[in-house]
Order: sequence, then C-alpha cells, then structure tokens
Amino acid sequence: MKYEIKGENLPVVLCHLEAGEEMTCEGGSMSWMDDEIEMKTQAGGIGKALGRMFTGEKMFQNKYIANRPGEIAFAASFPGSIRAVEVTPDKPVVAQKGAFLASYGNIEVSVFFQKKLGAGFFGGEGFLMQKYSGNGIVFLEIDGSAIEYDIPAGDKKIVDTGYLAAMDASCTMEVAMVKGVKNILLGGEGMFNTVVKGPGHVILQTMPVQNTATMLYNYILDSRKRDDNIIGNPIK
Repeated sequence: MKYEIKGENLPVVLCHLEAGEEMTCEGGSMSWMDDEIEMKTQAGGIGKALGRMFTGEKMFQNKYIANRPGEIAFAASFPGSIRAVEVTPDKPVVAQKGAFLASYGNIEVSVFFQKKLGAGFFGGEGFLMQKYSGNGIVFLEIDGSAIEYDIPAGDKKIVDTGYLAAMDASCTMEVAMVKGVKNILLGGEGMFNTVVKGPGHVILQTMPVQNTATMLYNYILDSRKRDDNIIGNPIK
C-alpha cells in the first residue's frame, strides 16, 4: 500500500491499494474510492464494538478490499492534520478518543484505561483512550497542526489540557497542579496540566476541538448579546 496526504488544513489521505490489500475505517470515514474496491461492514465482536463506542468511535467498522489495484480516500472530519503512525508489536500507540481515521495491516484497536484518577478527571483526555497494537499503519486525525517530540527516559513534557493527541504506549501520563495561587487565579491556564513522561514519541496538537467549540460558543453568545442590545430585547 502506498499513500499520500493532501489538503493542508482540510486534509485527505489517498491510499493506493494493490489487488488483495485491504484497509479498515469506521463508518463514514471513506470519502471516495475506485470501483475496484469492495466494502464489507463488520463489528469484530460485541466487546470490541462497545469499546469503540466508549472511546468516541462508531460501533461498526468498514473493511475495504481491493479486487484490483485502486485508490481509496479518507478525509478528516475537522480542520487539522492527518498523521500516519507506524505500529509494531513492540511499539503500540495510545491516542485521544475519536482520533482513529483508518488503518492498514494487522491493527488491533482496544480501550486504554487511565489508571490514575487525576489523569482521568483533570488531564483533558479522560479515563478512556484508544490503544493500537499489532503490525501496520494507523492514520490519526489531529486537531490543528501536529507537533512531534521524542521524550528521553527520565524526561517529561508539560502539556495544557487537550493538547496531547497521541503517544507511544511506553510513555506515562499524569496530572500536576499549576504551582502558585496567583498563577491559578490570574494565569488563565487553569488549575491542572498533563505531564507526559518518557521514553517515547508524542504527537501534540495546536487546536483541540473542545477549545475551538468553547471559543465558538462564547463568540455566538456575545453576538447574540450585541444584537439584543441593538434591538432592545434582553437575551433570555
């Protein structure tokens, strides 16, 4: 399988399959394909289907099989980036809920449970994330631009809530409270940060969808207030 990612901040990944090759995605991710490719819908077992549902994915997945060489495209559902992440038996990857776009090869998708209460409640990624293991390539949706780092053993990176998109399963994640009462009350960064410890590779994102949603909500609310003040009707 050969692939290319196009589209800048509205990206799509174009996958060129040879006869007999196949890809997996959740329902609704496929954008277009050649008629040489056949679709089959699968659940993969009730446990796996429920696990996908709890991590923000759809219960059923679609498998696309190339009867002859052909192209299939998967587009992102939100402005941002698409990253191709290689998964090997000794290098599983953990990603935020809803990041899965498509996969190639023998990829097992499972639920990754945050064991530490602080990381689950305050880390921004929640208790349930997705873990990808096996051997192949996973295409992940990233909110905004993707910035990648290799964190050495014993080192760590402090990340604001929601900015962690994916990390090697060898990394660990916990939550740390921002130091200083003045920093908490006046700094505008909230009370907690996510601390990612190495060794491992991490992918950070520049525009978390929850931050964008909050910004749009506040903008719409302010616009309604301004409009109501102009026409003399108080907002309800």
